[in-house]
Amino acid sequence: MAGAPQIFDQKLIRERRNRIAAQGDAELPDFLLSRVADDFADRLSIVRRDFAVAASVGAYHGLLAARLRELPNIGEIVDVEPSERCLELSTAQKVAAKDDALPFAPQSLDLVVSGLSLHLINDIPGVLAQINRALKPDGLFLGALLGGETLRELRESWLLAEEELYGGASPRVAPFADVRELGSLLQRAGFALPVADSDPVRVTYGSPLALMRDLKAMAASNMLIERSRKPVSRRLLLRAAEVYQESFGLPDGRIPATFEIITLTGWVPHESQQKPLAPGSAKVRLSDALKPKSKPDNPGAKE
Repeated sequence: MAGAPQIFDQKLIRERRNRIAAQGDAELPDFLLSRVADDFADRLSIVRRDFAVAASVGAYHGLLAARLRELPNIGEIVDVEPSERCLELSTAQKVAAKDDALPFAPQSLDLVVSGLSLHLINDIPGVLAQINRALKPDGLFLGALLGGETLRELRESWLLAEEELYGGASPRVAPFADVRELGSLLQRAGFALPVADSDPVRVTYGSPLALMRDLKAMAASNMLIERSRKPVSRRLLLRAAEVYQESFGLPDGRIPATFEIITLTGWVPHESQQKPLAPGSAKVRLSDALKPKSKPDNPGAKE
């Protein structure tokens, strides 16, 4: 992990989560995490096997684990979270640990879930490898990360406003991976049957400033190591809001915000899993299968 690019300030992320959690979970705008929790519950409810021991990595205040504990096929869930104040809000078993240094023995878990946390890790491939190692054979990983389309409107507005006022721009919105990159990372980490799918979520706010306040309340405002340390001037803030409204404003005066949720699914290899056919074992040539069927001479006759 030492060789991974250092993009996110992990100490700052922990401090911000601690500060927000100190206000109580009633103050947290967790509509995205609630959406992920409901989606995970739907996906796991149709899996025909039990998961006796599970971990929620990057658990925040425990919402995901609380939702999954309602399922009959989910047993014990351990919340893993670097923010001690967030863990105080969790009702599950919990351990304070960094998301990129998981405290689990090899092959000790049946299920690992992660809701909207791993995209803030500096070494996603390394974490996926750790998760793979902690899972038992035929264990399941289910993770949701924010993808490349997330907050594209806000990113463009900041860039245009800063370029206009100062002739240059500093990084203010985190870069996110796209669905193809994340799908390939599952394979590199050793997962079988990898699947990555994208769910663009479009919400609206009364103003760009309302969106920025919500991001701050999520502890999701700028946490990049290369961020500018200068306080944002009122002039720049208002110009960015103006650009956002001018470029993306809706007829009713509200503004849209895009969040792309990418869900990753991967299984640890096991002999019981479906295997691809060996090369050359097909009984029908692809060229023959793709040929259109000839029409019968009698249109009313069955083939």
